Amino acid sequence: MAEVRTMPEPARQTVRRRRSSHNRIEPLDIALVIILGVLALLIVIPFINVLAISFVTQQEYLKTSILLFPKEFTLENYQAMFEDGRIWTGYRTTTILLLIGVPINLFLTTSMAYGLSRPDYPFKRFFIFFVVVTMMFNGGIIPMYLLMKQLHLINSLWSVVFAYGINAFYLIIMMNYFSNLPIALSESAKLDGAGEWTILLKVILPLSMPIMATMTLFYAVDRWNEWFNAMIFIRKGNLTVLQLALRSIVIDSQISQQLNVSNIQTDKQFTEGMKMAAVIASMLPIMCVFPLLQRHFVKGMLIGAIKA
Repeated sequence: MAEVRTMPEPARQTVRRRRSSHNRIEPLDIALVIILGVLALLIVIPFINVLAISFVTQQEYLKTSILLFPKEFTLENYQAMFEDGRIWTGYRTTTILLLIGVPINLFLTTSMAYGLSRPDYPFKRFFIFFVVVTMMFNGGIIPMYLLMKQLHLINSLWSVVFAYGINAFYLIIMMNYFSNLPIALSESAKLDGAGEWTILLKVILPLSMPIMATMTLFYAVDRWNEWFNAMIFIRKGNLTVLQLALRSIVIDSQISQQLNVSNIQTDKQFTEGMKMAAVIASMLPIMCVFPLLQRHFVKGMLIGAIKA
């Protein structure tokens, strides 16, 4: 305010007009708020409905299928789901898969993205072309199964880990992020005698925390939701992943209810409630991790999505 008072009168009027124009609410702003509010409701209301159904009884659900606040709060749906030992097997297997798979994914993606981001990398365009091709074409599940069989990895978690090494889309995002970093940093490190691994670990990665957090979240979600490769390569019941364990619990509950034969009490056979409880049980761990990485997430996506 003191600076405005010391300005000449025409300059002060210009500053006031600019401030008033910034503070003015335009019709477009109102339209954007309404549109974003509607989109937010379309996302939030179904989630609240799923959460509410997981805590209600079958009698209350039969009265209305659209619930936001349960009148008769109950934990029977979660109790019926967690009483089955398969869900604990699923949590254990998926956690092991996540702890092993995500570091391998990050190592492969980071090392390849760093190499392709260097302007003097030999045959750079050739390798980038084949990375892009894999986004549209792949060999299929039969060659992959035969390969895992020859490697004697069937019925092993390593088959699921090695079946998914690098996501081409994530690789391109990370490569663009590395390309946007000043090349002078790498050149100065080389003048000091640093090798490529030293440059990557001590120069590039400390400046790439946003994209590393973003890739960690992406790969963690992919590994947590892993089910297809596990369904193809694993037949052992003690290695069932979480998503397949939840699926089998819900399907067995539905069959038991239809046949009126069950190992649990009839008042716990609310299959729709168990479905919603399974959805919440699979979403909750990732929802707890996301806020920890959110501050890096937007920056990593915006910078990595810009072509160098």
